[in-house]
Amino acid sequence: METLFKRPITELGFTPPWSPEASSSQSGRVGSADANHAIGQRIFGATPPSLPSSVATDFMTITVSHRHLYWAVPAARLHRSVAEHAQLGLELLPQLTGASKTLLAKALSESSLLAGRLEFFDLQQPELAQPSFVIALQAAHEGGDSLLGAATLAHMAFAPAFSGDASRAEEARERIRAARAFARRGGANAEMVAWLDAVEAEVETRFGDTRRALNLVHHAEETYQEHDAETQPSPAWLDWFSPIRLAGFKGNTLMVAGRGREARETLEEVLSDLPEEEVKQRSIYLSDAAAASILENNPERACQFLEEALDAVGRNWYATAMDRIKTVRQSLRQWDSLPAVRSLDERLYDWHTTVSSFVG
Repeated sequence: METLFKRPITELGFTPPWSPEASSSQSGRVGSADANHAIGQRIFGATPPSLPSSVATDFMTITVSHRHLYWAVPAARLHRSVAEHAQLGLELLPQLTGASKTLLAKALSESSLLAGRLEFFDLQQPELAQPSFVIALQAAHEGGDSLLGAATLAHMAFAPAFSGDASRAEEARERIRAARAFARRGGANAEMVAWLDAVEAEVETRFGDTRRALNLVHHAEETYQEHDAETQPSPAWLDWFSPIRLAGFKGNTLMVAGRGREARETLEEVLSDLPEEEVKQRSIYLSDAAAASILENNPERACQFLEEALDAVGRNWYATAMDRIKTVRQSLRQWDSLPAVRSLDERLYDWHTTVSSFVG
């Protein structure tokens, strides 16, 4: 808004949540552990007490640890820690100045972005994710980090895209356009640009334009060939994307486009190359491979993929993957009498999976 109106945010009638003037009546949130998820408490006094600059470095160290833990720790447990960490960052930010404040703002942005990712993808609570993404965007602005702003805006495009509401297509596309503008402003490298192509492809796939989505994937593949990690390294937090992940996007789009054989072959290559520790993504790709097998009228192979996906979800719960597994299972209705489908249902509705689907 400051860029658009060329005036400070405070002159436009808004108060950043880390501002000393922010009152307790302002009720956003970053995904804190309590029910209300308040984004900040009132900071009394006109001038908050100052803190040593080492606070920012220590805070960033924990943020980096959370980034690494995301791939191994159960989402519900990690979310509590990440959300409380982000809340702490909000309270600390007005007590720092200069370079230490900039560093803390960037760490806060990354923490809030991670909280939003956990809320949206892992816990399937999009109503909680949106305020977390807003805080991430505000903190990125405070830290002067356009690339974090671009990453946040791209994530904000997923909510309308996943809503199933066709009337929200332009909302998602507008956020992608904003993300690309921020990426250009921040001098994004080829990998970041390729990721934005992949996100836009996901958006277009969700809204039924698979032709444009595949064109975007093709552009991302070409862009990735220009990527030189040594001369143009990506931000450390961009750890959710790789050539393998891009191929996974492609497999999903091919599947939605009805090109079952191509989708399955692409996804099988992805699964063979995917690192063993990437359990969450494995469950997604297995589900998509199952859907592609259904397009090939091969329900037995689809059930094999889905059982493997359930194995992965059992090791590391991922609500988005479980939702996809159930969606693919619905496509097997005409084969309900097959032993393979009945065996799948025994796995899908056993005690562990059933309870986990409700408690997350």
